[in-house]
Amino acid sequence: MANIGYLGFGNMAEAVAQGLKQTGTTHHFYATAAHYDALVPRARNVNVTPLPSNEALLDAVGVVIVAIKPHLVPDVLQPLASRLAGKVVISFAAGLTTQDYRAFLPESTHVLVTMPNLPMAVGEGVLIVDDAYDLTEDEFQFVEELFSPIAAVVPLPSTQMRVAGTLSGCGPAFADLFLEALADAGVKYGLSRAAAYRIASQTLKGAAALQLATGLHPGVLKDRVTSPGGTTIRGIAALEEKGFRHSVIAAVDAIEGRNVEK
Repeated sequence: MANIGYLGFGNMAEAVAQGLKQTGTTHHFYATAAHYDALVPRARNVNVTPLPSNEALLDAVGVVIVAIKPHLVPDVLQPLASRLAGKVVISFAAGLTTQDYRAFLPESTHVLVTMPNLPMAVGEGVLIVDDAYDLTEDEFQFVEELFSPIAAVVPLPSTQMRVAGTLSGCGPAFADLFLEALADAGVKYGLSRAAAYRIASQTLKGAAALQLATGLHPGVLKDRVTSPGGTTIRGIAALEEKGFRHSVIAAVDAIEGRNVEK
C-alpha cells in the first residue's frame, strides 16, 4: 500500500496532497486527470507524479483515492473493475455509499467512503469516514495513519455521513463568512484590512483550538469571557436579536432540505 493514486485531481485532491506533502510522508503518490497537460505542474508542485492514463495509475498503486465527480464514478470505474481487484479504494466522491461501489467493483476490492474538507491542505481538516467499510483492520489503520496528521478522522454511521459532511464541508465557508464580517467590523472602526483579517482569523482559530484541547462545552467557554453587564454580553445579545444561532441552523437545514419550521 506504499503507492497511492489520485483518480482525479481537482481542488479537494490537490488540497489533501498539499497537506500530505507537509507531513514529509514517504509514500509515493500518483495522479490522473481529464487534462494531462494541466495536471502535470499542479501534481508536481505537491510531490505527486502525474500519469497519462487511469490504467497506468492502477498498475502503479495499491490504494486508489477516487476524487472525480460523483456522477462520473460508475462510468469511469466500471471499465477498470478488473484492475481494481485486490486494491483499497478510498472514495472522496460525495453522496456515494459503500453499496454503490459494491454494485460494480470486484469482491476483492475493499472500499472506504469518506468526506474530506479543504482545511486538510494546512493540516487542520476533518475526514468523515463511513464506518460501513469493508477494509481489513490493517488497511483501516493504514488510512488512519495516513490522514490523521492532517485531519481529525471521524468514523460515523452511514446515516450520519450527509449532515456530518455538511458541517465539515460547508462549515468552512460559513466560518469564512463570519470571519469576513468580523474583520469588516474592525475596518469600520479603523483597523487596517490586513490587521483585521489577522486578528479575526487567529481569534477563530484560537477559540476552536481551545475547545478541542479542553473538551469543554462551547457555552462554558463563552461564559468565561462574558462578564455581567460587560461588552461581550452586549455583543452576544445583539447577535441573538438578529437571529445568529437560528441563521446558522437554518443554513444547515437549507442544505439538508428540511424546513426549519417543522
